[in-house]
Amino acid sequence: MQGRMKKHQLNSTEIKQLLWTEKVGRLATLNSDGFPYVVPVHFAFYNDKIYIHGLPKGQKVENLKSNPHVCFEVDHMSGLIMHEDPCHVNTAYQSVVIMGLAKLIEEEKEIILNQIVNKYTPTLSGKKLPAKMINVTSVIEIKIKECTGKYYEKTGAVS
Repeated sequence: MQGRMKKHQLNSTEIKQLLWTEKVGRLATLNSDGFPYVVPVHFAFYNDKIYIHGLPKGQKVENLKSNPHVCFEVDHMSGLIMHEDPCHVNTAYQSVVIMGLAKLIEEEKEIILNQIVNKYTPTLSGKKLPAKMINVTSVIEIKIKECTGKYYEKTGAVS
């Protein structure tokens, strides 16, 4: 573990807060040739799992069908920590990296999609989702196997 990571770890409450509030995460899968594929996604953190919605076909879905091991990352950059020497300028941030197992789910799909609606468009919460849309939307569940969070903050960060 990096020295900074030992000193600047997010606790579980801070990790959950970042997962609840950040709007974009990055999902990393491996394709059949062994190349990593990273894609930005909208997501919900619910019942200690990550949920992602999207089209039922595509590279991320095909990749996780052949290899369920994934990495998921979320970060928030608060600003720059300025210094007169450009080599000493730093970044104030929080980040979470999750290693987990992903799978497509069918059960509780409507509940999960409503969690995503609640997160991104709370003014539309409670509206009935059309069955046709639920049926043609895939939901990926990531069961968290390992989760680390870190931060770096210093006074004087410039947004």
